[in-house]
Amino acid sequence: MYAVIATGGKQYRVTKDAVLKVEKLDALPGATVEFADVRLVGEGVNVKIGAPRVEGSKVLATVVRHGQGDKAVIVKFRRRKHYLRQGTHRQLFTEVKVTDISAV
Repeated sequence: MYAVIATGGKQYRVTKDAVLKVEKLDALPGATVEFADVRLVGEGVNVKIGAPRVEGSKVLATVVRHGQGDKAVIVKFRRRKHYLRQGTHRQLFTEVKVTDISAV
C-alpha cells in the first residue's frame, strides 16, 4: 500500500517503513506525527484519489531526527553594475519513518 501526502508545501509518495525528509515539524524525536492531508491512497489496481483529500485516511509516522540540509550558496550578481551579494543557506528538516497507512 502506498499514499501521497502533502506537508510543508510539497507532496511525497510514501510506503510503510519508508524514511523521508520533510520540512521541519514541531515534534520531538521519538514522537508520533499524523499526516491527515492524504491526497491519494493505492494498493494494486485499487486507487482512491482525493478531491483534494481522501476523507478518513491518515498516515502515521515516527520522528527519527531533526537536522539541516547541505549548504546552498546564493549569489546575486549584476554584470557591469558593481553589484555582488553572496550568502549561504541550510534548510531545516525532520526525518520521519512511516509506521502505518490507514485508508477508509
